[in-house]
Amino acid sequence: MARKVHVDGPEPAPADERPIAPVEQASERAWQAQLRPRTFDDYIGQRELIDNLRVSVRAARERGWPLDHFLFAGPPGLGKTTLANVIANELGVNLVVTSGPAIDHKGMLASLLTSLGERDALFIDEIHRLSPVVEENLYPAMEDFRFDLFIGDGPHAKAMTIQLPRFTLLGATTRMGLLSAPLLDRFGFHWQLRYYDLADMTAIVRRSARLIAVPVDDGGAVEIARRARGTPRIANRLLRRVRDFATVEGDGTITAGVAAGALDRLAVDHAGLDTLDRGYLTVVCERFDGGPVGIEAIAASLSEERGTLEEVVEPFLLQVGFIARTPRGRVATAAGYTHIGLTAPAKAPTGGGTQGRLF
Repeated sequence: MARKVHVDGPEPAPADERPIAPVEQASERAWQAQLRPRTFDDYIGQRELIDNLRVSVRAARERGWPLDHFLFAGPPGLGKTTLANVIANELGVNLVVTSGPAIDHKGMLASLLTSLGERDALFIDEIHRLSPVVEENLYPAMEDFRFDLFIGDGPHAKAMTIQLPRFTLLGATTRMGLLSAPLLDRFGFHWQLRYYDLADMTAIVRRSARLIAVPVDDGGAVEIARRARGTPRIANRLLRRVRDFATVEGDGTITAGVAAGALDRLAVDHAGLDTLDRGYLTVVCERFDGGPVGIEAIAASLSEERGTLEEVVEPFLLQVGFIARTPRGRVATAAGYTHIGLTAPAKAPTGGGTQGRLF
């Protein structure tokens, strides 16, 4: 079993062997840690990616060589951190976990790299947020397993090279387009994670409910999965909220009716959109006549950060076909108009096919 080290906070408590009893006082991190798959066999969805990873990991384990550097991209909550943990567990190596913003200077990077053992893995979340200086010092570490360091200042400074163990860098990003070309080229494998389909989401809900000993029937699992916007992290969060309603207002079993009623009261509609998502659609459709409109104007209208809209709201709205991006800005589709109960103008693009493919 891999040992995981967190450099930006306490290590989460390890999950007990199955079955896992309900955890009422667990923090969000401990909750997610209990539900995370530990092996490729436990991982649901992303089958093409998992099949490719199985081959690479098995080859590295049997031959004793370090795994190549891997990069995973995609919206938050799709399992990038979970994949890093699964890879480390399958390899039987230690995993050091950090994030791009946490590595704020060259010395921090040197400390992380020198703490690694042979074939250990370093996971950097939000790797696109590394500073340019840190990123440039990461290049020789990834290619030649060395770190160049200068001791002293001015004319008396001396260059020193630290030889590093053969390690694996696992990177995760929600914004692959912000990665520089030199850094991207140094990864031997990069993959874009996709939203999960309804069948996989339903299986994830059932698995999570079993692990935390919450009774859920087929209808309840499907109802939660349908509203989880193709994201396991959201599904697990909704499961916890619905469990509360089932416990307080029912007999503890999550049925389709219980799940639908609870999620309606939580303002999560049948397509998985919450208040902010519907507010986004309403602003584009009503205030800006369906667009095109720039993201800055939408952000100002909603009093939200541009980054929140681009990283959290828009990816799913684009995926289900409620909005479209054009060179002139964002445009609401006919499906988007229909979803909030408005009649679409003739100029609105259709955009309805993507939702059918997702759900």
